[in-house]
Amino acid sequence: MTMKSTGITRPVDELGRIVLPIELRRIYGINIKDPIEIYTEDDKIILKKFQRKCIFCGSPDDIILFKDKAICPGCLEKLKNLED
Repeated sequence: MTMKSTGITRPVDELGRIVLPIELRRIYGINIKDPIEIYTEDDKIILKKFQRKCIFCGSPDDIILFKDKAICPGCLEKLKNLED
């Protein structure tokens, strides 16, 4: 991953919040109320749009929630076949 400077700066408010510029929200498909994951690496804070992934294979496609666990259709089929 190569980091690019946007040249944009934002102040941190009294509650520790920053505003993500609309241009970046549009580019990365971030909408109001979307969850954002926060990572750290060395001296960096990394923000990433949260995407549910299958707890078994990591696929983000067609996720089904079962008791708050994310499962893809392929792994769900495999689990069903274990019952046989």
